[in-house]
Amino acid sequence: MREALAMRPSTSATPLLPPPSCSSRLPQIIHFVGLRWSWSAPRFQIRERADAGVGVAKGAPGCSVRYCSEIHVGSVGHPFRTCRGMLSDKRRGEHDWGSTLAEAVFVPVEAYHLEDRLGNRIPHDQRFAIPRIPALVELCIQAGVDLPEYPTKRRRKPIIKTGRKEFVDANEDDLPDEEPDDRFKQPLLQELHYDETIAPSSLEETVALAEETLKAWETVRDGTLKLMKSYAVRVCGYCPEVHIGPTGHKARNCGSFKHQQRNGQHGWQAAVLDDLIPPRYVWHMPESGEELQRELKSFYGQAPAVVEICIQAGAEVPEKYKATMRLDVGIPSSLREAEMVV
Repeated sequence: MREALAMRPSTSATPLLPPPSCSSRLPQIIHFVGLRWSWSAPRFQIRERADAGVGVAKGAPGCSVRYCSEIHVGSVGHPFRTCRGMLSDKRRGEHDWGSTLAEAVFVPVEAYHLEDRLGNRIPHDQRFAIPRIPALVELCIQAGVDLPEYPTKRRRKPIIKTGRKEFVDANEDDLPDEEPDDRFKQPLLQELHYDETIAPSSLEETVALAEETLKAWETVRDGTLKLMKSYAVRVCGYCPEVHIGPTGHKARNCGSFKHQQRNGQHGWQAAVLDDLIPPRYVWHMPESGEELQRELKSFYGQAPAVVEICIQAGAEVPEKYKATMRLDVGIPSSLREAEMVV
């Protein structure tokens, strides 16, 4: 027994595992920001579309769970036993549904604001001194949007590299003074709170608001994907921490899988669109309006929560979501009919 213990390799010498390439992202909440792409200049015009999203959310009922992060768009919650939260074993995985707000649909992802995106990496001891703002707003700031409350350094000439990690700024004295851009004079960040919104009073208003919200949602995702091709976005492979910049920060605030072995350091890797704007998938309700049945779970599809709300409000189903919503799959009318499906 002693010889076997002596021959066993030490756990302290075990190399650290690389971060998983496709880690699960914990759902959080973001403000729904509408972006308008301007082809004449490489920048985005930011507009808060929370008023449209909240207005549709007030017209469409939704449910959220007390013990986990799952949500459902409908008058009552779904019957599937998929809860993994506190005391889920006593409830046999059943959800404890309650009312929800619009903040449960739009997942917020925050990141550190960089005054110089090419400067030194954020050290651990400055993690509380640097402001954190929505990651989507930080991406737009680095792309050219100027916000007085979040200043950033702009360069009009390429940098001059003097070493592997060292560079100096080029002399810009010969350039003329930059003229102010009049296209972005209107306020960029205006949010309409939930208590100030009014639900649509007619079916026509509801459908129009749903179409507008769905169009803004697609504009946000398409525009963000274009920006991510020009400006690097990093994400931790263990936790949902996001950093807008070519390299991640050095703050040791990761608390996910085996963070003790890494001393809280993040495992940075290239981010995808869903890391910056989580779609938050929910079960799609059938057009017949019938409640979901536990035995027919394999016949139901899913869609992002924003898309599902807009569809239930009367918007047309986008072509790109028809596959995940499984609209071409017939739902059996009874359990006996479902058992006859091969």
